[in-house]
Amino acid sequence: QVQLVESGGGLVQAGGSLRLSCAASGRTFSTYTMGWFRQGPGKEREFVAAISKNDGTTSYADSVKGRFTISRDNAKNTMYLQMNSLKPEDTAVYYCAAKKSASVWDINYDYWGQGTQVTVSS
Repeated sequence: QVQLVESGGGLVQAGGSLRLSCAASGRTFSTYTMGWFRQGPGKEREFVAAISKNDGTTSYADSVKGRFTISRDNAKNTMYLQMNSLKPEDTAVYYCAAKKSASVWDINYDYWGQGTQVTVSS
């Protein structure tokens, strides 16, 4: 039901920063748990981070802990992923996802965006 659109991807040098945005349609954004996934060249899609509906609970993949920060602004129907200290291994298409489930501890999402490319050069 919800439609998601990612933006903010691009080309950055290793050690640089980038902020991704995910804009959601509808009037019930705060009823969805939100997450970020990524898929690198020749790889399977993997979980990156998730954030709860409104209490600030977050979860992160071990590979991005301490470097990436997920956040959301329910008044703007938007979720963000702040990416710092980027590495070439972070190069991937990044996808926004949403689910009605309140848990940030599973990766079974129901709705997906089209993806935005992030390329980190060395």
